[in-house]
Amino acid sequence: MIRVGVFGATGYAGYELVQLLRGHPNVRLVFATSEQSAGGRLCDAYPCFDSLDLVRAEDAPLDEVDCVFCSLPHGASMGTVQRARRAGVRVIDLSADFRLATPDLYREWYRVSHEAPELLAGAVYGLPELHRDRIRAAGLVANPGCYPTSVILGCYPLARTGLLADGHVIADAKSGVSGAGRSPSLTTHFCEANENLSPYSVGHVHRHVPEMEQELARAAGRPVHVTFVPHLVPVNRGMLTTLYVCVPPEHDLAGLISLYREAYGAEPLVRVLPEGKVATMRWAEQTDRCVLSLHSAGRPGEFVIISAIDNLGKGAAGQAVQNMNLMFGLPETAGLRP
Repeated sequence: MIRVGVFGATGYAGYELVQLLRGHPNVRLVFATSEQSAGGRLCDAYPCFDSLDLVRAEDAPLDEVDCVFCSLPHGASMGTVQRARRAGVRVIDLSADFRLATPDLYREWYRVSHEAPELLAGAVYGLPELHRDRIRAAGLVANPGCYPTSVILGCYPLARTGLLADGHVIADAKSGVSGAGRSPSLTTHFCEANENLSPYSVGHVHRHVPEMEQELARAAGRPVHVTFVPHLVPVNRGMLTTLYVCVPPEHDLAGLISLYREAYGAEPLVRVLPEGKVATMRWAEQTDRCVLSLHSAGRPGEFVIISAIDNLGKGAAGQAVQNMNLMFGLPETAGLRP
């Protein structure tokens, strides 16, 4: 039985994580933390029957666990991760704090200095379809963001085979409001989000862009530029990303679908739909899978790829549990919703 703890259990991703871990056949949840609700129970923060006690992060018994999940805001995970690693505990971090390869890149995109640069070199980017073997041996896994998960999985088969003809991807992504986190803001206020569709961080400024470019460049062996426009849509959860790509003109749709099926055929949490089927949010809602569909854009070499995930599932908590399963030699889909 794997003994685990969760830091940040009352955020949307943290709560999702607790529910998955509670139902996992090989896990015992030892502690869960919350700064605002410490001293209370999970059911005090959510309308649920879970009486899990919540403690402050500094009171978490790291000597009683094998693994911890850090579901904390960007910038807030570094100290907690340092303490856990010093205690010999394996860590899956759901923030962006260990996803980028260098402290300079982190500073460029997050506008603050990295407080644990010594851990970056050993952190493994936690996308199992790309880095499964490294995740198995990792002490620190940086769980990807939801937007990067949808974009990278949508483009990876093209990147790794050198078929991104111009090294450019246009990504138009739409996320449910839970992707913005539980802390309220003007843009997530009901009157602002309901019956509205709001683009933000347009072009090449969203903080998840460097993750996408970093991992696709690693796969392609050359730089990849991602033009990225995220949108907030008035649904609770779910993510749909439409990718516009160019490949060498001799490649047709049937060939690309075969390429994707070859790349993902053995993957338990990635589905490639047959020609003529279109991925929608419903294909992935309340699951831990990614669903892809491919479409011709009408001219030789131009294609559209649609990538659907649940932003709290494969985009956050589900992927974190998938990584834990790999790290501890369990069946990859244990406790998940494939």
